[in-house]
Amino acid sequence: MASTDSAAVDYEFLASSLDALLGAEDDLIANAANTSSLLYHALPAVNWLGFYFTRAQGEDRQLVLGPFQGKSACVRIDWGRGVCGTAAATRTTQRVADVHAFEGHIACDPDSRSEVVVPLIDGRGEVVGVLDVDSATPDRFDARDQRGLEALAAVFMQRWPVHQP
Repeated sequence: MASTDSAAVDYEFLASSLDALLGAEDDLIANAANTSSLLYHALPAVNWLGFYFTRAQGEDRQLVLGPFQGKSACVRIDWGRGVCGTAAATRTTQRVADVHAFEGHIACDPDSRSEVVVPLIDGRGEVVGVLDVDSATPDRFDARDQRGLEALAAVFMQRWPVHQP
């Protein structure tokens, strides 16, 4: 069962706050840093929140660590591996009640027990990264959290830069 603390989150207000915070800025790093900070401090019972961005090396794609809040994290995740890589490869949000039961889970932080990962899809339909949210509380996230995080990711993606670093 998801934490009752999540019921206190006003995702519409948070989306409006994020929209105002990002304003007309289109710098990827600045927006990802501000987004991760705002959400990390606004969401209860979250122990890690941040971004991984898609990078290609030849035929292979990886997710590479971007701005985040929380403990140090894995730097590179192979496309299709773990919760983040699965979200990217399948183009679908992954909401996992118990990450230790998720086949292929990558334990960057052994304290994390549940996770939501939202794929970031640009205007061309390409998966350009993921928004990753972890909690030390098992089954922390419910369908309402998932919808709220997907809406917040959409606000972030409205500022996706044409020219990426």
